[in-house]
Amino acid sequence: MATIQVRVDDGTKNAIDSLFSGLGLDTSTAVRIFLKASLENNGLPFPVRHFSPKSDLLEAIEDTRLRRNLHGPFKTAEEAVASMLED
Repeated sequence: MATIQVRVDDGTKNAIDSLFSGLGLDTSTAVRIFLKASLENNGLPFPVRHFSPKSDLLEAIEDTRLRRNLHGPFKTAEEAVASMLED
């Protein structure tokens, strides 16, 4: 049996231990599952890609940063939602 060691910061280790514990696993078991799934998939068991936001999202982000094309302010959340639902 071989041993694999991975260095991660304490925050990541604590968070991942908690995540896997909530799934009924310890971290070592979760890593073994990942490695076996990688073998079964002959690669990573999930797609690896760059996130490419759509142009309308990028435009909305830029509008927000430049404070243009904003509607409001609204007095209530209901008014804001109603405004978003308008055509």
